[in-house]
Amino acid sequence: MTDPQLGVFMLILFVGLIMLGFPIAFTLIAMGVGFAWLAFDGNWEPVMSLLVQRTWSVMTNDVLISVPLFVFMGYIVERANILDRLFRSVQLAAGILPGSLALATLVTCALFATATGIVGAVVTLMGLLAFPAMLKQGYDVRLSAGVICAGGCLGILIPPSIMLILYGATAGVSPVQLYAGAFFPGLMLAAMYMIYVIVRVMINPALAPPLPDIERNVPFLTIIRELLTSFVPLALLIFSVLGAIMFGLATPSEAAAIGALGALVLAAAYRSLTFEKLKESVFLTARTSAMVCWLFVGSFTFSAVFAILGGDAVIKDFVVGLDLSPLMFLIVTQIIIFILGWPLEWTEIIVIFVPIFLPLLEHFGIDPLFFGILIALNIQTSFLSPPVAMAPFYLKGVAPKHVNINDIFAGVMPFIFIVVFAMVLLYMFPAIGMWLPSYLYGR
Repeated sequence: MTDPQLGVFMLILFVGLIMLGFPIAFTLIAMGVGFAWLAFDGNWEPVMSLLVQRTWSVMTNDVLISVPLFVFMGYIVERANILDRLFRSVQLAAGILPGSLALATLVTCALFATATGIVGAVVTLMGLLAFPAMLKQGYDVRLSAGVICAGGCLGILIPPSIMLILYGATAGVSPVQLYAGAFFPGLMLAAMYMIYVIVRVMINPALAPPLPDIERNVPFLTIIRELLTSFVPLALLIFSVLGAIMFGLATPSEAAAIGALGALVLAAAYRSLTFEKLKESVFLTARTSAMVCWLFVGSFTFSAVFAILGGDAVIKDFVVGLDLSPLMFLIVTQIIIFILGWPLEWTEIIVIFVPIFLPLLEHFGIDPLFFGILIALNIQTSFLSPPVAMAPFYLKGVAPKHVNINDIFAGVMPFIFIVVFAMVLLYMFPAIGMWLPSYLYGR
């Protein structure tokens, strides 16, 4: 077996092992070390040197420093007990609109998902808070489930997104420019969700009965007070962090540190910062950060050995030989990423499989920044689409017993089509994602 054939076999074997449930990070490291031993003819010295170099490159990566800080900020905000206040204030503000509870859920999900970036946490918390409220009000089960699942995934795309940081570190693209590029597509997708809800409820009002007059006719000053004490503080925290990054006032790591401090202050102001919650947030941050860093160590080791064996050249020559157009290449890669989203988390997709496509972008004339925004949109469909849809299963875990998984799957389907339509719009009008980075940074 030649080295390139060995490289391809290495990739196929890895896919098979992760399908069997082996731990991904350590499987990457083990396979990287094992196949490097074969590549270097049984000489352990270069193998160990390669592993140490890959580990050191992760430890000294400035971009990755922001990951634990953003994760810590998210866990603190999640435990600040402001979600119920936030949902209540947005509900009061949207009371006169059709499907006001669903709209309040989407706004709350978007803001909370942006602050935490943790899909499971947002879907679970909103499933406990907003889902019963909508069902009690007589909302359609499918519409309610779709709103929560789709809204909970918005944090993957809307900055400050941890996924974009990891993609930037993997693809060598500035996270600052990625944030600028994802800003308008994220807002566009959230707006499309809301427009869909409003139009559908206007066509069929039985899907979302209006709130009682006592809940709609709330004094204006009461609404303002509720917004000022719940929505505004969290929004200011998020946009101050995002603004500091996008306008060059701070690096992502510095802005993440400010955000973590702001989250602590916010939690203390709501009198919800206890030692137990702080300890739990630190523990969860350490666990998540360790997972990400070991994934990068494994991915860097695996990809280096894959390149040494010539596996990347085989894949590149194969794809180039297909004589695909740039559009067909994008469609094929997005379909592959969509399918990979069923068995894998987005972290594994970004650090393991995306690097396989990156060398091909130059051949097809595709901007890595544009490619990253498409992936951020695409991964949301992976979280939503059956049979292995993480967001619906998160919701099912906290939903009332009479709500079955098929209703939840049916509820998310329209939102999957909306995401696909958003991807089509982004391809047809690249300025949606590329104008802001071009204006701010001359890209």
